[in-house]
Amino acid sequence: MLRHETLKSKWEALKQKISAQFGDGEMLDLDAIIYLIGVQELGQGYRKFKKDEKVNLMHIAICRVLEPLGYYEFDFFDDDGWPHYKVKEEIPFLKPGEQSVLMKEAVIEYFMEKKLI
Repeated sequence: MLRHETLKSKWEALKQKISAQFGDGEMLDLDAIIYLIGVQELGQGYRKFKKDEKVNLMHIAICRVLEPLGYYEFDFFDDDGWPHYKVKEEIPFLKPGEQSVLMKEAVIEYFMEKKLI
């Protein structure tokens, strides 16, 4: 239970900080924060992205935050500067709530690694 409470308080603090900076007065959810990580990892700054690019940005972010857990490994940058990852280990089947906890923990670790929280 302590782990759950710690995760919840860290997640709320992270959401507050990121939302204050990027949310235009709205509280960002997990998907929005993952999207922002994708933009950051792409490293091309903010611009208008096409729908398929937005999906790819979220994929980049998911790969990047799950990389330290051993699920993905950076492979290469393509000619357009987009990072590509390869699967190292399949993610086990998780219930939706478990997926959310895994992603929140990974996102928190990402921001701690970047010294943003």
